[in-house]
Amino acid sequence: MRWSGQAMATESDSALPGLAKLSNLVASVTTPEFAGVTFHEILAKSALNRVPGGDSALPFGWTVNPYRGCSHACVYCFARPTHEYLDLDGGDDFDRQIVVKVNVAEVLARELARPSWQRHPVALGTNTDPYQRAEGRYRLMPGIIAALADSGTPFSILTKGTLLRRDLPLLAEAAEHVPVDIAMSVAVHDDELQQSIEPGTPTTAARLATVRAATDAGLRCSVFMMPVLPYLTDTREHLTTALEAVRDSGATTVLYSALHLKPGVKEWFFAWLEREHPELLPKYRELYAHGTYAPTGYRRWLAGRMRPLLAQHGLQRGEADPSTGTTRSRALDDAEQSLRLMNLTPTSAPRSLLAEELPGGARSEHPRLF
Repeated sequence: MRWSGQAMATESDSALPGLAKLSNLVASVTTPEFAGVTFHEILAKSALNRVPGGDSALPFGWTVNPYRGCSHACVYCFARPTHEYLDLDGGDDFDRQIVVKVNVAEVLARELARPSWQRHPVALGTNTDPYQRAEGRYRLMPGIIAALADSGTPFSILTKGTLLRRDLPLLAEAAEHVPVDIAMSVAVHDDELQQSIEPGTPTTAARLATVRAATDAGLRCSVFMMPVLPYLTDTREHLTTALEAVRDSGATTVLYSALHLKPGVKEWFFAWLEREHPELLPKYRELYAHGTYAPTGYRRWLAGRMRPLLAQHGLQRGEADPSTGTTRSRALDDAEQSLRLMNLTPTSAPRSLLAEELPGGARSEHPRLF
């Protein structure tokens, strides 16, 4: 499909609010293939992001996000408020106004080549999905993967995108040189509900087939069952179906947590709930009346339901990176082992509450999932 681009001046009156102020905006692009979606191509000034609050004796807390906004359009996506930095809203704008860092791989390669770079693990998929549909057109990930592997930098990827399969040979090659950890987010195992609440994502079956393809390629692939939706996906029947499918996909580890609703996301989610499941709206208002996270009692109940089901299906509970909330890099385990051998104790760091059904430490101010 041919794309059409319209170059935009730095202070174009016709540009969307916020975007008009971007000095690095190259063009805004539309195509019939993505009806209703506009891609705003920018020249990134930096690629590596240091996660706030990640200080520790261990090397972690670096991310790369090639896109802002996400056409997967997951109603519950925690990252929706991040669009407000461009005076865009976290609802339709987040789904339909996608910022693309077209030069991100080149900028990343330069940053990784600096003598000061210490090859800390880098997480992808911490804000918006690096394998959303536009990646099929922009092909940013192969350059990112090559830059990381060539520099000796370990990395992890969290995605809902089956476009990951395109890059499995490259990822398998990279894994010969650096630790590579992959996770597929598969939270909803009911086709009708999945298409309603994650309308832009590949099907659950397609994502699980991608997990199988990744494991067949020799890559370790975890499954994130995040979020578990109260009264919708927390039944024993749904969880059993989900874990059976995860086991059959070849994954061996599962990470899960209950839905959390930040301000801005909560309103968008409640609007969906009122349209699709109005009978549940009073229950959700009560459950999330006092904050972002489901109450401790609910999380304790969910843990009690999940533990025996995981054991029954021969699955282990995975561990998230304490800073980014995504799949934990094996490089962190290697670093911890090295510190132990030197009789040093790692500095404690706050664990991401998204990886815990119960509070295990300080709450992250920057949850990095979905």
